[in-house]
Amino acid sequence: MIEKLARTLSKVGINGFLVGLLAAIFFAWLFPFAGSSESPVPWKPIINVGIGLVFFFYGVKLNPKELKSGLSNWRLHVLIQVSTFLLFPLLVMLISSYMPWIDKDFKIGITYLSVLPSTVSASVVMVSIAGGNIPGAIFNASISSLIGIVITPAWMGFLAGSADIQMDYLPTLGELSLKVLLPVILGVMSHNWLYPRIAKHISYLKYIDQTVIMIIVFTTFAQSFSQNVFSPYEGSVLLEVGATMLALFFLVWLLISITCKALGFSWEDRITALFCGSKKSLVQGVVIGKVIFPDPALFGIVLLPVMLYHIQQLIAGSIIASSMAKKGE
Repeated sequence: MIEKLARTLSKVGINGFLVGLLAAIFFAWLFPFAGSSESPVPWKPIINVGIGLVFFFYGVKLNPKELKSGLSNWRLHVLIQVSTFLLFPLLVMLISSYMPWIDKDFKIGITYLSVLPSTVSASVVMVSIAGGNIPGAIFNASISSLIGIVITPAWMGFLAGSADIQMDYLPTLGELSLKVLLPVILGVMSHNWLYPRIAKHISYLKYIDQTVIMIIVFTTFAQSFSQNVFSPYEGSVLLEVGATMLALFFLVWLLISITCKALGFSWEDRITALFCGSKKSLVQGVVIGKVIFPDPALFGIVLLPVMLYHIQQLIAGSIIASSMAKKGE
């Protein structure tokens, strides 16, 4: 009975990771001191080591030969990367002035969301379910994550003035290179030697990612709750931000769909462009955000739209992927 319920929930994007994220926020609210900067637990070094492991194993999983062979379908790659790093932020910049119901602090989070790279695992899984171009999805999701290390802080540096954010691009890029890019490079260099030895257990690596993200979410929100950051906001604000994130997802989806039809993409490439171009990475959002927004209390507000978008992109994406699979059949 429990397994059947779990499978049913998984089909609509509700899995153990989502439950874990919600539990992390709940425990942060219940025990804010435990995750705050005053806690005796050395959260900062734990998180730094965790981030290093996440991106090291991400590099180990990357196959340089597969990435090289995926370069041929350049039209698909250009559309996905343009959608991720240009269409999305420009769209948010265009419509942000028409969102008077969204508090300014949450608008910073929405802006930050718009410049994040695409997520890897969710994009590939949903493209696979829907019957899309899987090699294209793997290539673009992987490349997007690497490009995001440079493009995301660059965009935020450009937008920092209008968002009242104090940010120095070069120190931020340097810190991200040390925490993210260096472990990825070391992982790629270790691919031929290490990957064959851990290939049978590769599916378990996701638990490292998820644990690190849940720890960061817990400590971030614990600090926010300990400083009563969310107290000025009513519960309806959360619903407004959530509804706005869902509308943004479908707007981007519609624009990519129209572009795919205009370019005459195949059904498989269209699926890949839609899922990879509309997704945003919670992992990268949390890791890069820890550097760009060093104040945990502010980061809690910034992270909220990212988490809401992540939850809804999984649920909506899973439903659409299942529908596309039936259509393809």
